[in-house]
Amino acid sequence: MTDRLQALIDDLHAQADDDRPSDETPDVGIVMGSDSDLDVMMGTDDSAGAYDALVDELGFAEQTDYHDAPDARFTFETFVVSAHRTPELMYAYAETAEARGLDVVIAGAGGKSADLPNMTASIAYPVPVVGVPVQEKSVDSVIGMPTGAPLTAVDAGKSFNAALSAAMILAREHDDLRDRLVDYHEGLKADVADVSHDLHTLGTPGFREKHD
Repeated sequence: MTDRLQALIDDLHAQADDDRPSDETPDVGIVMGSDSDLDVMMGTDDSAGAYDALVDELGFAEQTDYHDAPDARFTFETFVVSAHRTPELMYAYAETAEARGLDVVIAGAGGKSADLPNMTASIAYPVPVVGVPVQEKSVDSVIGMPTGAPLTAVDAGKSFNAALSAAMILAREHDDLRDRLVDYHEGLKADVADVSHDLHTLGTPGFREKHD
């Protein structure tokens, strides 16, 4: 085991022993099996991901220092945690999740053996875990949990929805976050109303001219 890997594991256990106030710890943990999953998990200019949902839509901030929380009320952290290459780190992250103050974990992995979401859910229990199959071929692996080992999962690549699901879990205890989710949904409804109005009143050619 490398020194850096051991340091990451040691830091997680030390943070679990800190007993910091809940408003100073990350609310959501986001883990992925490889940095090659980053675009799917967090989003790109062309495809929205968990980062876009949490930061742009709901006002979260990314917490990069466990001992120095951002000013934002709701925060998330990100790690690369491979179930196959760094099982010790995966185990440490999952088993310390609750003690470190995480309320929900989003876990994404690709390939046919996408075990990170399943294993994280098993070890972190009862902390809820939302699984993201990074690829279509990862779906069966992510959702294939036995009875009594629950895991919520979204469709392949839908990390944006995973982030919304995580926020919905948090919102049961936080009215402010609930209001942000409602505002987001109202915006979606307004968008549909606008395009429906334009299509009906302008007709197909006029609609295409306006929206293309």
